Parts: sequence; C-alpha cells; structure tokens
Amino acid sequence: MSSILLLDKTRKIGRLLHNNSSSKVVFNDICQVMQEILASHVIVLSRRGKVLGAAGNSMTDPLGGIITDQVGDLIDPALNDRFLSVLSTKENIFLHTLGFEDEHILAGQNKDNAESIKTYQAMVSPIDIAGERLGTLFIYKQNDSYDIDDIILCEYGATVVGLEMTRSVNEEQEESERREQNVILAIESLSHSEYEAIG
Repeated sequence: MSSILLLDKTRKIGRLLHNNSSSKVVFNDICQVMQEILASHVIVLSRRGKVLGAAGNSMTDPLGGIITDQVGDLIDPALNDRFLSVLSTKENIFLHTLGFEDEHILAGQNKDNAESIKTYQAMVSPIDIAGERLGTLFIYKQNDSYDIDDIILCEYGATVVGLEMTRSVNEEQEESERREQNVILAIESLSHSEYEAIG
C-alpha cells in the first residue's frame, strides 16, 4: 500500500473522532469504516465480552458458534479470556488457535459448501487506554492475509475505539453525578415540614 493511501485511510478513521458531535457513541459506525478500509468483518467487544459494535464484509462469510456479531450479545467466555490474554496486536492468526472449529461457520450455510476455518485469517487488537484494558477489536477475513499497513490501521482503529469508550464512560458518570446533584438540590429546597413528611 502506498504511503498516500495509508494516510487517506488513517484520516478516514480519524474523522470519526472529529465528526462525532452526538453524545451517543455508535460503535457500529466505527466498525463500518474499519470494515471498508480493511475489507474484513470487524467486531468491537467490551472487557466482559459484550458486542458493542459490528460490521460485516460481503467477501467473507460470517462466523457463528462461539462468537456473535449481534450488538448486546455476549461471546463465549473462554474465547473472551483468550482475547483478553492478547497483550499486543496479533495478526494473521488462524482461527483454530482461538478455539474455532469448522462447525462455527455460519449455521445457515450448506455444510457441504461451507468454507473451511483454515481459509480465515484474523487480527486481535487489545483496546487499552491509560493502562486499562477496555476491550478487544476482533477483525477477520477469508483467503487473504494482513500486511503491516493493515496492522497500523487496526491499532489506530483500536485507539479510536478506546477513546470513544472512555468518552462514553465519562458521559455516563457525568449524567449520574448530574442526577445526584438534582436530587440533593431538590431535598435542600424542601421546607422543614415537607422534609419530615418524607421521612
């Protein structure tokens, strides 16, 4: 990949941070951009293994079984433990080393025509911000391997996801603190008789 093309792709990911003025973080949007850039299936997982966002690629058959791409679902706990044990980006992982079997190819496919798990390659990138593991970025495709530019884009994407996760947590904490403050103000505004009536 040329340097200019790599720069264009990193800018596409970077725009996700600059254009996100809404207070709601939509991880599917991030996954969609990453899917277009890497021509792969992309799944963002929380530390507990909950799917926060996903985007599929038409050139790759989706996996089933121990992983899901349905937002809100939890993946297999043993698979999540294997993801959490990855401390730096690992590329071109054969899926059987993560615990996938041929039966984990999408259940709706005809088993006779289903591709072997051996045709898949994956990247697993930890999402770490300020030394805290927030989740995992899992990316996979068929019949092709990942090169150094793909690894750079994956790690940059994981950083963007981590920043969005941090922003989401901070916004939830601010909202909770605002609600608590409103309750305190409401209680302080009560007269003595109103306060006794509540108690």
